[in-house]
Amino acid sequence: MARPTRAQRAAITQRRTDAVELRLAGVDPAAVGRKLAADPTINSDRIAYPYRYGHELYAKGRPAPDDATLVRAVRRDIADALDHRVTGLAVDVEELRALEDARLDRMFLVAYRRAVRDGDLPAIDRALRIMERRARLLGLDRPTRTEIGGTGGGPVEVDVTTDELAKLIAFTEGAGAGTGEG
Repeated sequence: MARPTRAQRAAITQRRTDAVELRLAGVDPAAVGRKLAADPTINSDRIAYPYRYGHELYAKGRPAPDDATLVRAVRRDIADALDHRVTGLAVDVEELRALEDARLDRMFLVAYRRAVRDGDLPAIDRALRIMERRARLLGLDRPTRTEIGGTGGGPVEVDVTTDELAKLIAFTEGAGAGTGEG
């Protein structure tokens, strides 16, 4: 299949948007597929969306896709649309992070000049707070290490009898095998 033209890509984007909006409105996938299908006997809007919904079949005079095929097409469209949105969101987040970093640079410069030039203690505190904010924004701080210990920093004591331990092991092995009994 040839690469879609600009107009076809726009129609595909619109089709995906329509599929997402219909699903958000509570329309079941089969009904969404029928609504977006190319065959006017099952598409009430008579809009021929390119690809996936039988457009090529209908153009050649073949029968429309069955409901299962339409449902798969709807699910692929929704997954593609959501992937595109998530990718776009990740780009937006990175752009926003860069913008916030630039803002922090400007504020830090002012606070740092006052702190160094005048020895202004509030400016020193402000510069340190800006540095802390930048470290959180960019993930520069090391994660805090947390250890759980027993009394006096020793090992955690668990009071379990051998029989209870054997039952617990049997239960977890049974659950791992998918029996669900215990």
